[in-house]
Amino acid sequence: MIPDGEREAVAALPGVTNAWRELDELVIELSRDTAQDVFLQLKENFAFEQIMDICGVDYPQRQPRFDVVYNLLSVTRNRRIRAIVRTDDSLPVRSVSSIWPCATWWEREVWDLFGVRFEGLGDHRRILSDYNFEGHALRKDFPLTGFVEVHYDDDRKSVVYDKVRLTQEFRNFDFLSPWEGMSTLPGDEKARGGGQ
Repeated sequence: MIPDGEREAVAALPGVTNAWRELDELVIELSRDTAQDVFLQLKENFAFEQIMDICGVDYPQRQPRFDVVYNLLSVTRNRRIRAIVRTDDSLPVRSVSSIWPCATWWEREVWDLFGVRFEGLGDHRRILSDYNFEGHALRKDFPLTGFVEVHYDDDRKSVVYDKVRLTQEFRNFDFLSPWEGMSTLPGDEKARGGGQ
């Protein structure tokens, strides 16, 4: 837990627009334009040496629609902080890879899955989806079936891209457990004392 004096000092940093406690962890919202300056101060002045992860959250009904969430750890002081930067898919967030080099991987993942661009990130290749993948799979407006599927074609002897076909679309499911139809379950005789 961050002591009150330090929490107030973090909340007073220029660029912090909101601060609150959640489950004994300080959560701060940052202005997109000054976020990198705040991150640099958090590392140098407050000993947040490690970035544990960066993830995205999509709120399609809100403007700006995306939250980029940074989870930071101070190993020397045994403290955590969560920082949130709001953006949309047209305005890039400045990369923190110059502060924490391992952030490159996380920023690539957020770009791949949500489409949030990072200014100063040298590598915007996809990391979880295929290079020819259309769209960003964790956006709330992404179609549940996707656009294309990849499979091996025996006739062509190669991997091919096809439009998605839902071959099980009209299957009927009864949602009953296979055990519900049995009057006696295996092992019941042992419970009644009839087993050997």
